Amino acid sequence: MRKKKKGRKLSRERNQRIALLKTLASALFLKEKIRTTQAKAKEVSGFTEKFISKSKKKDLASRRELLRFFSKKIVKKLIDEIAPRYQNRSGGYSKIIKLGARKRDGAKMAIIELIK
Repeated sequence: MRKKKKGRKLSRERNQRIALLKTLASALFLKEKIRTTQAKAKEVSGFTEKFISKSKKKDLASRRELLRFFSKKIVKKLIDEIAPRYQNRSGGYSKIIKLGARKRDGAKMAIIELIK
């Protein structure tokens, strides 16, 4: 039973799942719009919102914590470009647009993008 279990497994082990979320979040921060499955989009949405909230602080501790997950290039973009955009916003930094099913396997697709 899944009592108080949070998050999706995404048919992966823990380390693979974390690596997947990191790469999806990195792509989202760099391109600001990615196309993926609905389940992955919903999962990466919450994952990225935490990092955007941390980057809004702009202190050394938050920068170091971000560097544990992302490269210097992504952290610089997060703190210098993305975080100031959401300074007056307390959440809801991304939106998910549902698309149709993928042709080859029927997976539900979605576009996740950062709100401008």
